[in-house]
Amino acid sequence: MALNFLEYAAPGVADLRPYQPGKPLAELERELGIRDAIKLASNENPLGPSPLALAAIRDALPDLALYPEGGAPELRARLAQIHDLDPRQFIFGNGSDQVIEMAVRAFAGPGTEVIVSQYAFAAYAIAAQASGATVRTAPARNYGHDLDAMTALLSEQTRLVFIANPNNPTGTQLSGAALETFIDSVPAHALVVLDEAYLELMDDDNYPDGRQWLGRFSNLLVTRTFSKAYGLAGLRCGYGMGHPDLIAVLERVRQPFNINSLAQVAAHAALLDTRHLEATRVNNRQERQVLAEGLDKFGLTILPPAGNFTAFAVPGGGQRVYVALLERGVIVRPLSPYGMPDHLRVSVGLPVENQRFLKMLGEVL
Repeated sequence: MALNFLEYAAPGVADLRPYQPGKPLAELERELGIRDAIKLASNENPLGPSPLALAAIRDALPDLALYPEGGAPELRARLAQIHDLDPRQFIFGNGSDQVIEMAVRAFAGPGTEVIVSQYAFAAYAIAAQASGATVRTAPARNYGHDLDAMTALLSEQTRLVFIANPNNPTGTQLSGAALETFIDSVPAHALVVLDEAYLELMDDDNYPDGRQWLGRFSNLLVTRTFSKAYGLAGLRCGYGMGHPDLIAVLERVRQPFNINSLAQVAAHAALLDTRHLEATRVNNRQERQVLAEGLDKFGLTILPPAGNFTAFAVPGGGQRVYVALLERGVIVRPLSPYGMPDHLRVSVGLPVENQRFLKMLGEVL
């Protein structure tokens, strides 16, 4: 008879539920015996990777028998140049999710508290709970971060505060003034993790860039990713920016070869391909508007479109519509795991994919 392994798991693990990613295309096609399904569930780049990134991957293939350089020196140098920061201010992760996990591992644990917002990216609470820390959840305001409610939860035990701007999955945003005031109010013993996974896809001229506060707040960690705008989700590469002393602590818990060699060269090449990034931004800006207008014509309530996604409500029918779309070969993201059973999230795709989604949604509704 197998042991009940949960009895021996670390505190916090027994009550965890695994993160639920968007349904893979291959899985849906196997289950339903269909072909040519489309996936608009995981906020991936529909244009795919940069041609320069693909060429860099091909060039690096002969060296796959060698371990990668753990500190990603070429990628580090390029990012330091782009962001006008000291190379010592960067840390790299297997996706920005791993940077988040490193921050939790370094600073949280039993007897400490981690503050998150209701409807925030689920990975924050999962990492914190797995560490044995107490997760304090601030109620949302209009599906977004209520900074006053988060401030009220600050205590001597607080070690991390997570903020996503814009918030995934709800699309809500915080102004630069509000963010700066909040970060200034957080005591030095608590680290503010500002998740900017969608920054490159934001078109609002007033959208704040967290880098501007790195020189002022040593307890600020800004995270970015190559999975969204740069189209490298399959390679998993993200990074964090912070004070050199903070980064030095995170380096203590980083696995030595956590960023594979293909991810490093692809990310470096993607940064050089400004034409591909601009094409991504143009498609995203135009097609995000197409989706928003199409959803509005159905009389559906949509949350603020942001990054490369839009969440919308189907009162009483979120799961029904999700399943019906699957049967028609269209994958979107149900938000019931976030406590939003009426809501679905749709990622921006190519024009033909977005039109197919809207057509199928019309049939379902």
